[in-house]
Amino acid sequence: MPDTRKAPPAAVEPFLHRAARIENSVHRFREKRARRRGLLPTVVPYTGYGAPGWARVLSRVLLTRTGTLSGIDRLNVRGWRSFTSVPVEKALVEISLGGRVQRVQTDRGGVLDARIPVDLEPGWHVATLTTEGSTPVEAPIFVIDPEARFGIVSDIDDTVMVTSLPRPLLAAWNTFVLNEHARRPVPGMAVLYERLNAANPGCPVVYLSTGAWNVAPTLSRFLSRNLYPSGPLLLTDWGPTHDRIFRSGRLHKQESLRRLAEEFPELKWLLVGDDGQHDEELYGTFLHDHPENVAAVAIRQLSPSEAVLAGGRSSRSEHAGGSDVTWVSAPDGAGLWEQLLDNGVID
Repeated sequence: MPDTRKAPPAAVEPFLHRAARIENSVHRFREKRARRRGLLPTVVPYTGYGAPGWARVLSRVLLTRTGTLSGIDRLNVRGWRSFTSVPVEKALVEISLGGRVQRVQTDRGGVLDARIPVDLEPGWHVATLTTEGSTPVEAPIFVIDPEARFGIVSDIDDTVMVTSLPRPLLAAWNTFVLNEHARRPVPGMAVLYERLNAANPGCPVVYLSTGAWNVAPTLSRFLSRNLYPSGPLLLTDWGPTHDRIFRSGRLHKQESLRRLAEEFPELKWLLVGDDGQHDEELYGTFLHDHPENVAAVAIRQLSPSEAVLAGGRSSRSEHAGGSDVTWVSAPDGAGLWEQLLDNGVID
């Protein structure tokens, strides 16, 4: 008898918002022109993380004149130049990690964000990435020890880096205008993170921001130059999504926090942000939903002028929700360290 069974339905891609379809068309047009001009695919590596059994590998594929990272570094010295690069959609990236080779495609913005199966010991490792015969590059991967019980999630703008700008202009200024060497660190925050790291061996440090992946190299150099501990940056891809014109930075942070709670259920995170309206609300919501994953909340108090530019301050009482978890606040890293000590968060 003939086989009358129906084939399983093919996976249906989500219907794209008109703005996203326009953006795709622009990217494809630019990519076609760039390839005709001889530009070469280049993998830009970002720091990833993982646990025994898996790793999250992060990178982006762009077209550059030289096919090397030196061209990318020059583009990123001033923020707006990072947006002149051409992303490669659906580039097939070869990932060599832990003695295994795996191939993963980039998304429509050229970003690769892949969780791959690999068994690695806790600590730092290196993944080698290449695409279309490009020059291999190395992406650091921090594998978190399953015995670790403490980690840090840190905001960037006005938490580790002074911006002093109205929030509506903040992203545009930091991305398109500001030279990376003009950015200033928040006093004492790098020392705070190093002390916390030393007091908790194997402590992961995750930098969570609404910034675009385009400026990841710039932010990484800023953190390294100002002696912040190494750790993955969790950024977002600017532009429209499949269902909306503008990507939600707040939703990106919410989903990133939720994912960390799911991936590391035994970890308690110190959530570090500032009181410029949104961080306390986001952390309060996460604390309400995942109280078992929060060690404490540390809020950097903005100066009066910074608070005015940020549109005011949020109130801790609005977001703590009666939780027993410690909330501390101070204008700099030294003050936060003293309060964390006083409240027994640090032994």
